[in-house]
Amino acid sequence: MSSPLSVAAALAQARLAGLDRLESQLLLGTLLGVDRAWLLSHDDQALSPEQAARFADWLVQRLQDVPLAYLAGEKEFHGLRLRVNAHTLVPRPDTETLVDWALELLPGLGPTPRVVDLGTGSGAIALALKHAHPAATVSAVDLSEGALAMAAENARRLGLDLECLAGDWWQPLAGRRFELIVSNPPYIAGDDPHLPALRHEPRSALTPEGDGLAALRTLVAGAPDHLVPGGWLLLEHGYDQAEAVAALLAEAGFEAIALRRDLGGQPRISGGRRPG
Repeated sequence: MSSPLSVAAALAQARLAGLDRLESQLLLGTLLGVDRAWLLSHDDQALSPEQAARFADWLVQRLQDVPLAYLAGEKEFHGLRLRVNAHTLVPRPDTETLVDWALELLPGLGPTPRVVDLGTGSGAIALALKHAHPAATVSAVDLSEGALAMAAENARRLGLDLECLAGDWWQPLAGRRFELIVSNPPYIAGDDPHLPALRHEPRSALTPEGDGLAALRTLVAGAPDHLVPGGWLLLEHGYDQAEAVAALLAEAGFEAIALRRDLGGQPRISGGRRPG
């Protein structure tokens, strides 16, 4: 009969298989529901047979680039614990920059501002805004039925009121206007060398193919018809797309065009205000 697998042995196993020390600790800590400090102080703790088997399975999947969030089934974003799956993009910390900018704007957009998140995925941006600014009326749009179902589930679980609409960008919003429009659309170029490492996430949420700007062009072009005068459009984009997005905003007549940088200092969010 083999000896039970200890925390230390499991971490050593993961490192031997090819994960670095931090990644190994994150993998095991997520599985056990503990932090790194606990792992270090309980390295002789034995895993149950079920935990050991699950860790072996997770290790194989992680080595194949399956996101840790998919293995755990959840991801923290802006203080919220969100459920995610293969229908949704894994929320990134850099996207919190968009949420923070939106939250700065919302108090100046009326007592009950109307907000829409286009391409909502797991509902991360929409739910973070509703949670932090309850007076806002928040809608979320996604073409993927699987993603929209996950956003609705997250809203129910968190007790947040979110209108979920199925459709392609502006299609389900005919005749409607908002004080704030936000989006983290697909913006990676179709030939980007990083895409293979992201192969487990929905490709349509990562890239519109081509030069990566197709979705951003659609969003900027349609926004004026869906914003009240003085309303804002905020868009996440690639680190090398800020100039192109600013030009799109200017061509569409937006004013007060500005840029925010992500946690790594890269140009990441561009926005502008509809005149009026």
